[in-house]
Amino acid sequence: MANDWSKELQAAREAATTATRIILEHYARFDAKSSAPADITTQTDRDSQDAILQALVSRFANDAYRAEEATPTLARLSNSGRRMWIIDPIDGTRGFVTKNGEFSVMIALCEDGVPVVGVVAEPAKSIVTWATLGAGCWQCCDNDESHPVVVTKSAELSEATMIQSHTKPGKEPSREVQLLKPARVLETYSAGVKLARVADGTADLYVCDYMAMNDWDLAAGHILVTEAGGMVSNLVGEPRSYGRESPKQIGGLLATNGRLHDDVIKRLKAS
Repeated sequence: MANDWSKELQAAREAATTATRIILEHYARFDAKSSAPADITTQTDRDSQDAILQALVSRFANDAYRAEEATPTLARLSNSGRRMWIIDPIDGTRGFVTKNGEFSVMIALCEDGVPVVGVVAEPAKSIVTWATLGAGCWQCCDNDESHPVVVTKSAELSEATMIQSHTKPGKEPSREVQLLKPARVLETYSAGVKLARVADGTADLYVCDYMAMNDWDLAAGHILVTEAGGMVSNLVGEPRSYGRESPKQIGGLLATNGRLHDDVIKRLKAS
């Protein structure tokens, strides 16, 4: 009999809803800044994270927890175990600070290193995408009815849409765009948003050359893509595992509709 993570999914979605409410309250009062460093953090990040942790711990006190912000609430919790919740309270804080809406709340549950529940909420866009292992990927927009989402069927990079981080104005296309030559390029902050766009078919692939990421940047979005029928690995095709002693994820990230995965790796390796 397959495992049932419905209680965990419900808890994660409710925690994301609570965090969304806090974030939007802060967002409405926040004065936008024209730019922000990649590692910026805000009081909103910390308040959102504590609200998520408190909601989850009230139901799953014996689980381990890993999150981006070093808050007192996190410090009191177990940080190792076969069941680990991995949380990014605001992924894409630059999108929050510049008030362009490109940020997300990411909540994942991993068992023995494998994501089994994932929720990515986009507060400013009113989009929530979620998945549980073996049950597909689902999305709700503007509080409408939820619907299943699947990756695209594109098999040619020359016809594909690639999503990536923002490039600086006036700068030449990224190395990956030059190598892969996709038909279209979308740019946004937040790995959670990018992974959700691959899962829901808006984009065919996401390539990130950041050599050091963290569990909380990836885990929730990872299961969205795989449950929507896609693939996730590092840039040389090695699988991802979460909840190890260190949260560091080395080697970049590749998320695709699956059909394009091997071709992308081949082209990146050949460069």
